[in-house]
Amino acid sequence: MNILFIHQNFPGQYVHVAPALAAEPGNRVVALAINKRPVPPGVEVIYYTIDGKTTEGIHPWVADFETKVIRAKAVAAACARLKESGFRPDIVCAHHGWGETLFVKDVFPDARLLAFIEFYYQAEGADHGFDAEFEKGDALAGRCRLRARNASHLLTLEACDWGVCPTEWQRSTVPAIVRDKISVIFDGTDTTKCRPNPNASITLKNAQKTLTRDDEVITFVNRNLEPYRGFHIFMRALPEIQKRRPDAWTLIVGGDEDVSYGAKPADGRTYRQMMMDEVGNQIDMRRVRFLGRLGYDAFITVLQLSSVHVYLTYPFVLSWSMLEAMACGAVVVGSATPPVQEVIVDGVNGLLVDFFSGPAIAEAVDRVLDHPDRMREMGERARQTVVDGYDLNTVCLPRHLALIRAVAAGALPPVLPAGPVSAATEALRRAVERKRRQVGRGRRR
Repeated sequence: MNILFIHQNFPGQYVHVAPALAAEPGNRVVALAINKRPVPPGVEVIYYTIDGKTTEGIHPWVADFETKVIRAKAVAAACARLKESGFRPDIVCAHHGWGETLFVKDVFPDARLLAFIEFYYQAEGADHGFDAEFEKGDALAGRCRLRARNASHLLTLEACDWGVCPTEWQRSTVPAIVRDKISVIFDGTDTTKCRPNPNASITLKNAQKTLTRDDEVITFVNRNLEPYRGFHIFMRALPEIQKRRPDAWTLIVGGDEDVSYGAKPADGRTYRQMMMDEVGNQIDMRRVRFLGRLGYDAFITVLQLSSVHVYLTYPFVLSWSMLEAMACGAVVVGSATPPVQEVIVDGVNGLLVDFFSGPAIAEAVDRVLDHPDRMREMGERARQTVVDGYDLNTVCLPRHLALIRAVAAGALPPVLPAGPVSAATEALRRAVERKRRQVGRGRRR
């Protein structure tokens, strides 16, 4: 089978899928990308270049679409060169987010197109308008711009043979007319690497302190420290957290020179600088460490040390780090926002709090640290949630590979293997049902 992956930052979400397919006898795996990243074994990567830029003075509501058409044109040219060389993909697996999928079917009309649908923008109920602090300008213009921004996504949804979304909530953002041709498969968490380690430790520079599992350790992770992932809310909660927990250490992981989602601060500062200017004088920095971006092994060690992990997000794409923290046995204090609520049931396998409530975050962190023995079972259930439903090797990768084979063969809708169901999973389900019944009784009162 010939498989073509298209992702400007390849391997991206295909980091496990692509080498698994490349390892199968008879498969040829090729990828198109812009930015150079470590190449998975067995994959041929071709880097394409973009010729042209967005027209100066173009209407701002269509600028995004023009940018994606320019990128799609470059992808189409790269695909045409592949076709001339004799390569004919049976299936094309492509991320829809940057427009790269727009003209793939025009070059390879006989190839199946499996689109990775990460997000479809919404004027209501998702990230747009969620955080008024960072919503500026004409509200109507913002809604109109958002609708126009979905143009390339909608064209991809129309053209693709099938799609895949990481979570049910992300799938729910897609228009109903095409929702039925999308499977839900999370990217996968390697629970053999992300696992509890009672011997985990980290030595802090300039502190003459080695943290172990005996210490109170609060962790917070963003790829880049920014509002979309609640960095501003966490920093505002930190003074109260420190007041309640005078011996706790806070480890913050993430870059602060760039932004993954949303816009940079208009005044040229980073969000870290902005929040330090706002609340820095209220925080005991002797007990806080900004660790920057870490290698994966060091990152996992931080999660293994975590007594409580705070994960906040707008209603948006679910971060891998939350599942990795759960797999390491950390008790997660998460925002009561989708798709976090799809994974965490409050009081069962984690705690949920109002995204905007610093006092609620501080209270939840305090509750976890005040009752480590009682909360240990919650951490164990959190890990079991990931093992049973989101594990890379036993659940997600087999399902994703089965999906690719089915779509390539034209077996639509595809029939995918179910994930394993263990006694621990059944116990978790029963706990979830008890929790939901309690909530229901509370509402009826």
